[in-house]
Amino acid sequence: MTNVFLKEVNSKNDDLHQLIFKLDSEMLKKYPEEGIFGVDFNDPKVNEIVFVVAYINDYAVGCGGIRPLDSNSVELKRFYVDSEFRKQGIASKILLFLENKAKSMGYNSIKLETGPLQPESISLYRKFGYVDIELYGEYVNSKYSVCFEKIL
Repeated sequence: MTNVFLKEVNSKNDDLHQLIFKLDSEMLKKYPEEGIFGVDFNDPKVNEIVFVVAYINDYAVGCGGIRPLDSNSVELKRFYVDSEFRKQGIASKILLFLENKAKSMGYNSIKLETGPLQPESISLYRKFGYVDIELYGEYVNSKYSVCFEKIL
């Protein structure tokens, strides 16, 4: 497996923003803008999100974050691995890191939203024990969303 280093970063991190730009560009090829649910980096609550960036030789290759939904659950947000670095276990490492972080913070579930046109993502989540749930929160009326949850 590739030597991957994970680093917790704050919401102002340049590498995080570059990866999210790539993520958004990729999503805009699959979904209309109203089908993409990002993070408002101008919202002061963005500082509640724990972000992580994955590096290979100081090159940022992936990212993800967890944001509190309520006292029991967090939501996985902006989860992405650069297309050139997929199928190397990087997404799994990021996901496990964020799951462990959520547990250590006292949360007992992780929810997430992804899109039906991302079968690789859906497959990864199911492999890690995430189960389909009803659309929740801002996704309730989105025809571009599928939601999952894992009890930690």
